[in-house]
Amino acid sequence: MARAKLPRKSTTIDMTAMCDVAFLLLSFFILATKFKPPEALTVITPPSVFTKIAPERNVVMITIDKDGKVYFGVSDMNVPEKEDILRTVSADKNLGLTPAEITSFGKNPSAYIGVPFSQLKQYLALSQDQIKHVAQSGIPVKDSTDNEMIEWIRAAATAFQGTTMHILVKGDNAAKYPSFQGVIIAFKKNDQMKFQMVTNPVAVPPGSELWKANQKSGTKGASS
Repeated sequence: MARAKLPRKSTTIDMTAMCDVAFLLLSFFILATKFKPPEALTVITPPSVFTKIAPERNVVMITIDKDGKVYFGVSDMNVPEKEDILRTVSADKNLGLTPAEITSFGKNPSAYIGVPFSQLKQYLALSQDQIKHVAQSGIPVKDSTDNEMIEWIRAAATAFQGTTMHILVKGDNAAKYPSFQGVIIAFKKNDQMKFQMVTNPVAVPPGSELWKANQKSGTKGASS
């Protein structure tokens, strides 16, 4: 007896559900992605060939602009330490900073210190929007007798006690040497001679740590 032949039918797959899943995943990644905020203080760092990525946590950033003004900042991932540093400085220098002023500054992601102690309380009383636009005169670092960075580094070392504190120095390519010398004096006074210079890589060596990170993130050019 002949076997009955079944009629052939073309196979169709409904992709509607897959499209919905793809759009849901795309929406999730867009909403969950944290974009890097613009820098509150822009400096042009000197170029170099470097293979290490700057740390993001437990970071104390010393910035020197093109005019030689010096600024002090702490990573946004270390809000408690940032507040502890202000409390220590306030107590040591009798600045009378209020808890509200300290807390407001600690939670401000774009805040950094660039004023002498005599102007610090007035500076911290400003709102977050005002802080972004205020012109700061820089932390005095003239010499060992007039170098307020010594106190900032000492307070930072106390706040990060028990953990590894990463000191980064980010200097503008046009900055003058005396400002750098004042910062180095502050490091020496606190026995903090291990620090990293932030530069602008011009050619990332293939196979290096930074090259691998760029490949994963899809970055083809050099990173700063």
